[in-house]
Amino acid sequence: MEYLNYIVEEGVAIATINRPPANALSRALIEEVDQLLDAVEKDVDVRVVLLHGEGRFFSAGADIKEFTEVSSEKEFAKLSTHGQDVFERLEKFSKPVIAAIHGAALGGGLELAMSCHFRYVSETAKLGLPELQLGLIPGFGGTQRLPRYVGVAKAAEMMFTSDPISGVDAVKWGLANLAIPEESLLQESLKTAKKIAKKSPIALKTAIEMLQFSKTNSFYDGISAEAERFGTVFVTEDAKEGITAFIEKRQPVFKGQ
Repeated sequence: MEYLNYIVEEGVAIATINRPPANALSRALIEEVDQLLDAVEKDVDVRVVLLHGEGRFFSAGADIKEFTEVSSEKEFAKLSTHGQDVFERLEKFSKPVIAAIHGAALGGGLELAMSCHFRYVSETAKLGLPELQLGLIPGFGGTQRLPRYVGVAKAAEMMFTSDPISGVDAVKWGLANLAIPEESLLQESLKTAKKIAKKSPIALKTAIEMLQFSKTNSFYDGISAEAERFGTVFVTEDAKEGITAFIEKRQPVFKGQ
């Protein structure tokens, strides 16, 4: 791929966005996100994906120049739907995806990050949805995901003012999990990713499915589905290994079986 590639380190695919100067999300880059998911889904050595940006930014937003190449309402809606579909696939992906955000995650860049399972940020990072100052609205799921994390009132403030918030405030508002000095961001994010990579792939996939289930179903439907999935994972070889390792006071070795 031209703009997005990965290396594998101890079960973690370290995926790097590299589209200078601002890692702007072009249609080609969004397509490569989809291709990345194809690749890591098939890669048995990958259990977790860590997504970060090369250079000064995670991603400063969509490629505005591409907007000038689109003229009709139908074409804009198609552009939006394609990005939404890829980001929804990312959100529901069977392997955990962590975003490590430095510099800026704005517009489409933040929408990409919000589609990951959780986010670590540098303390000085800037996160925002500035589309309204262009006379637009977020088009890759931002109007729907941001209120889930920060609440409707704060989402309205961020979108209406177009003002970004810092990495520290992103944690306070519930948009990010942890704020870290920029020089330590990738190292600490990778440390967490490697910790997760040691878990059972089957249990991780099932936990992701249940987290997604909780977003669109009632609590009572959720706990019923949880009981069913609990039974499914309990009879796996990974579960047997995990229980045996606990009793024997050793680290389990999960094989995804």
